[in-house]
This record gives sequence, C-alpha cells and structure tokens, in this order.
Amino acid sequence: MVDPMTEYDVIVIGSGIGGLVTATELAAKGAKVLVLESYLIPGGSAGYFEREGYRFDVGASMIFGFGKQGTTNLLTRALEAVKMTLETIPDPVQIHYHLPQNLDLKVHKNYEKFLQELIAYFPEEEKGIRCFYDECWRVFNCLNVMELLSLEEPRYLMRVFFEHPLACLGLVKYLPQNAGDIARRYLHNPQLLKFIDMECYCWSVVPAAKTPMINAGMVFSDRHYGGINYPKGGVGQIAQKLVEGLEKAGSEIKYQARVTQILLEKGKAVGVKLANGKAYHAKRIVSNATRWNTFEKLLPPEHLPASEKKWQQRYQKSPSFLNLHLGVKQEVFPPNTECHHILLENWDDMEAEQGTIFVSIPTLLDPSLAPTGYQIVHTFTPSWLEYWQGLTPKEYEEKKEAAAEHLIKRLEQIFPGLAAGLDYQEVGTPRTHRRFLNRLDGTYGPIPRRKLPGLLGMPFNRTAIPHLYCVGDSTFPGQGLNAVAFSGMSCGHRIAVDLGLT
Repeated sequence: MVDPMTEYDVIVIGSGIGGLVTATELAAKGAKVLVLESYLIPGGSAGYFEREGYRFDVGASMIFGFGKQGTTNLLTRALEAVKMTLETIPDPVQIHYHLPQNLDLKVHKNYEKFLQELIAYFPEEEKGIRCFYDECWRVFNCLNVMELLSLEEPRYLMRVFFEHPLACLGLVKYLPQNAGDIARRYLHNPQLLKFIDMECYCWSVVPAAKTPMINAGMVFSDRHYGGINYPKGGVGQIAQKLVEGLEKAGSEIKYQARVTQILLEKGKAVGVKLANGKAYHAKRIVSNATRWNTFEKLLPPEHLPASEKKWQQRYQKSPSFLNLHLGVKQEVFPPNTECHHILLENWDDMEAEQGTIFVSIPTLLDPSLAPTGYQIVHTFTPSWLEYWQGLTPKEYEEKKEAAAEHLIKRLEQIFPGLAAGLDYQEVGTPRTHRRFLNRLDGTYGPIPRRKLPGLLGMPFNRTAIPHLYCVGDSTFPGQGLNAVAFSGMSCGHRIAVDLGLT
C-alpha cells in the first residue's frame, strides 16, 4: 500500500524554470504538487551563487518575458498565477555586437533606432532589412493576441481558432519555416546574412537556417515590445519567487532530493525513486530533466519509445559553455557601457569551440549584486565536454587557467585593462554544468542535427509513456527562459485538463 504522505497529484523532477512553472500553474489550480530538486537551491541554469560579496547568475542575464502588456510576457504571467511579483530593471539595449569587418552596432529597444544603425552598414539592403524584420513582427503579432497554452489540448485550440482565426492561420503558415529561409528571400549581402545568423545563434545556438521562424519572430520583436528586463536581485530571484508562490499555494519542494528512477506499473508512470531509496507516488510525473536524462538515465533502456528514438535522430546535444565569473574594478568600464555584448573576430568561428564570446555585466543594471566600486562580468563561450575530459586534476586546473587567460585577452579588445582590474575569478566548464545542473554532457539543450521544417520536429509535453510528461528546453518551443516558461504553462494546462482541474 502506498503511504499517503508520499502520494501526490503531480511530481516534478527538477526545479528549472520550466518545471517550476508547471508546478505553480498546477498548484494554483488546487493540485498537490511535489518538486524534487537534487541541488541546494532552485532554478537550474537560472540559479545563482554567491562568492566574496558577489552574487553571480549561473546562466545568461538577458531576460525576455517580463513585459507588462500583450500575452508573450510569460514570466510575468507565471508569477502572477501564484500571486507573486518581481521588480525588474529595463535594459535599453539587448546586445552590443562586436563582429568581423568592423560591424559594431547595438540592438536598441527602440525598433527604428536599431534599424537605422543596421541600415547604415548596409544601405543598399534597406528595403530587405525592413521586410525581414517586419515579417518577424507578423509572427509576433499573431502570438501576441492569443493566450499561449497547450497545443495538445483540442478545446483550447478550437477556442483560440474561433477567437483569433487570422492569427492562427498566420502561425500555421510559419510553422514549417526557418528564419534563414525568410532572410534569404529578402537579403543578399553575405555579411548581412552572417549577421542574421548571429542574431539567431546568440539565443538558439544554431544559425538562421536551423532556427524556427516562430521562435525568431518572438525574440526579434519582443525585445522591442516587452523589452529586456533584468530581475532586481539577480536572475535567481525568478525561481525563488516561484518557489515562494508554490509553497503559499499549498505545494512543496524538496532539495538534495536526487531522482534516480521513474517508477512504472503496467507501462504507466506512477512515481519516482530517490538516491536514498525513498519513493514518492503521483497521478502524473513531469520530468524537467533533458530528454536524454529522462529516457536514458531515469527509465530502463528497454523502455525507450520509438518516438524518442526518432527525436534523437533529428536532434543532438548542443555544446555546453566555458564560463568566467569575474569581479572587476568599475573604472575598467567607460560610461554608457551596455550590459550585454557579443564578440567574434572571424565569421568562420561562430560555431567553433570557444569561438563566439558572450558577455553580461548585470551590475550595470543592478549594482547591489557586487561590492561598491566593482562590476560583475559573466562571460561564456561554447565548449564541448570532450575538450575537458581525460585530464588529471592538475591538468584540468591548468587548462581552465589558460582558457580564462585567453578569453580575457580577447575581451581586452572591447574592455582594455580588464586583466589588470580583476578582483575575483571563477572558471566553470562543461564538467561543472554536468555536475551542478545535471545536464547530460553539460549540454545547453537540443539543436537540430540537420535543417528541419521549423518547429514541426519539436515534441510537446506528453510522451509515449502514459502519465509521463516532459517540460523544459527539450520540448516545444525550445531554449530560453521565456520559451521554457511557455513549455511549463503548456504542460501545466495539459495536466490540469487530464486531471479534471480545469
């Protein structure tokens, strides 16, 4: 007999933002939810850690989804579902690009200001530039009039279609298309097309030809609509507030609770088992782990469904990242320095090991994250686990130091004096991601193995195993905090319908 103290409506494995949003959406509807987190704090890649007076974001600090209008402000809506709010700080520039051939420009929140900067570099492409980004707006405007819930729920789909038939038909048109297909319809300059690749790569980790147009339309437009807004107190506050709302709604989260097995009975998911041997049971199980972890680690290999084999043929693990978390003297950064930067010296290196460098300086928005007189610099660049394997502890530390020194030297192209201004330095590798975030090979998430038809290859929340759902960046619509919040809302809605809660 199952112990009633270990019986829940829903168990969520992992407290990444996708898992937490699923949990809070269901808790707000009256479900008894248990979130099991293997680490000490919630958030996963959207977590934080503190060192010597600095509060560092684990992942990126370029946050979409905190707008105040429309329907695409999914982080705002997720917090509101459990009666929580979070103060945010608007960022007037999404990215300051430092790219090959002296392409140095800023993506301003002001749409026309951004277009004017880009057109100044490619005046002969003005019409095409406007046509491409205007088409992104058409995608966004379709999304921004409808409530974004589960595309697996027929009643929702019928309601949305009757309320917004033209928007739905507009989205159907773009479902099989990629941003690169649209860009090449309007743009011809090779360097400009490389820039569009970077515009996609900086959040999708693939060039435009592999980036779904619906995702591109959301990102390229929402940065000018809802804007980039940084949560006061750091990105970790998002997960902290969601947990607070979850607990106020009567559900719970357990930390240092590492799930090692999803329990099956008659082919259905019925519970989970922890590393300490304790078992919990529920009517529905949600995995916020990657699909690789879910179907290759938490379930016996013989239970790998044919649909997952097909998915693995379409998608592969993206690279992980080499991370530098730095504390730097404030005087290194001139006035009007932007929060987010991307540096690339050679277009051919965009997807290479340690090719593109991403930089966040969140203390330019929230100085409280660092001691007075200092700034946080979080810089990261793609890297693969294989690059860091087979090393002795001494070799590993030496390789980390050498990589950090090389990155800092490159960054001095845009921040002269960075090395001399260092106060604190911590280096993380794909091995760090694997260890602390439970990401298989430290991966950032799935990317297409080849060019796929837009979003049509992405799986939704339900799986081939009854009562088991997946949520997070391995499910529609993919990577990024706002995207996994969408995944969480969709999953919560689908389960609520399945349990008769809505």
